[in-house]
Amino acid sequence: MNHFTEEINMKTMLITGSTDGIGKQTALDLAGQGNRVIIHGRSIERCLEVRNHIRAVSGNKYVDFIAADLSSMAAVKTMAQEIKNNYERLDVLINNAGVFERRQKITEDGFERTFAVNHLSVFLLTGLLMDLLKKSAPARIITVSSMAHASEIDFDNLQGEKYYDGHDAYGRSKLCNILFTFELAERLNHNGLTANCLHPGVISTKLLRAGWGIGGASLESGAQTSVYLAAAEELEDVTGKYFSSKHESKPASICYD
Repeated sequence: MNHFTEEINMKTMLITGSTDGIGKQTALDLAGQGNRVIIHGRSIERCLEVRNHIRAVSGNKYVDFIAADLSSMAAVKTMAQEIKNNYERLDVLINNAGVFERRQKITEDGFERTFAVNHLSVFLLTGLLMDLLKKSAPARIITVSSMAHASEIDFDNLQGEKYYDGHDAYGRSKLCNILFTFELAERLNHNGLTANCLHPGVISTKLLRAGWGIGGASLESGAQTSVYLAAAEELEDVTGKYFSSKHESKPASICYD
């Protein structure tokens, strides 16, 4: 197969938050399968380092990067425009980036940082890339949630207006990921695009250690469900579902409210 044919047949996949942890492993695995992978991180230097590492380990030269701070909605808009300017297609969007903040931090836009990065940037980036995804259909939108999704939403405390607790903020943002996915799938009504979300497992990441002070399973284990949702042929028409350990699962009842 010549390089031109190789490029034509490649699927292009964007993975946010992929310079570390589960996202990095997901990018490495998908690059190893022969996909064009766009990694994302906040630092250009870190993006370059990880891109070069993934290229070397996977043997895949089609690994690119984009740098943006997802806590800034202006930066999310710039990132989306750069993607649209530089790529003719986007077959898979994996909303993987996430943060856990022990103390309340307010972004330049006036949002609580956990809510901004974990939910608002997902909502905004997915919407801004929708035309490119539709153009590339069949395409997949995958959002990394967590079994830690909250059991309720206090709309008067979305930004920690009344009180702030890191676990509460994180759980609420992860619930928003699931609600967003289910509603998006319903609105897309298949139409060549699918939207699914997942719990990656209790995985040994910086976020887990920061939030819960514990270790967990391997990064390879944590990436497997994201990779499965991105690449499995049998999931081409599956949409509006929540997965765990590569199997469809049931989140909390509020997710169906």
